[in-house]
Amino acid sequence: MKTYTKKDQVLIQEFLNGEQSSIEVLINRYKNKIFTYILLYVKHESLAEDIFQDTFIKVIKSLKAGKYQEKGIFVSWAMRIAHNLIIDHFRKAKHLRTYSSDDSDIDILNSKRFAEDNVEDKMVNTQIRDDIRELLNLLPNDQREVIVLRHYMNLSFKEIADHTDVSINTALGRMRYALINLRKLIKEKNLNLTLI
Repeated sequence: MKTYTKKDQVLIQEFLNGEQSSIEVLINRYKNKIFTYILLYVKHESLAEDIFQDTFIKVIKSLKAGKYQEKGIFVSWAMRIAHNLIIDHFRKAKHLRTYSSDDSDIDILNSKRFAEDNVEDKMVNTQIRDDIRELLNLLPNDQREVIVLRHYMNLSFKEIADHTDVSINTALGRMRYALINLRKLIKEKNLNLTLI
C-alpha cells in the first residue's frame, strides 16, 4: 500500500512503531486545513506558522504519550489541539497587554471595562462556556441541578429548596459539594476558566 493512500490510523501506528515518515504524511495531509483554520483566527501568517508548528509538536508528543484514542477522527483531534493553542495565545496576549494612562491615576478611556469584546475575547468566552458545560455534565444530577438553578436561573436557595423539594440546608450542601467537585475536575483536566 502506498504511504499517501494509507488510512490515518495506519500511519499513526507506523509512526508509533518508529516510522518517522508516516507522521510527515499525516502533517502534509492536513496542513492546509489546519493552517487555514489557525490563520482565520490569528490573522498573521508568521504567528499562524508558529501555532501550526506548536500544534504538531503537541500532536507528536501526545501520540507518543498514548493520549490519542481511536474515538474520533485524527484531523478533528489535531484541530482541537490547534484551537486550544489559539486560545492560550489570546489569553497570554491579553495578559501582557498594557493600557496607557497619562498623568491621571484613573483613565476612563483606557479602561478595560469599557473596551468592546473583540474576536479573541469572544472565542475565549465561548471556549470557557463550552468547558463549563462539559464539567457540569460530569456532576451528579442533584449537584448539577442546584448549580443551574442558582447560577443560570438566578434562584435564591429558598426557591431552589422549594423547587427541588428539599430543605435549604440540603440545597446549600449540594451546592457546596458541586463546587468541590467542579474544582477537582478543573484541576484534573488542567483547565483555565478565566478571561484575563
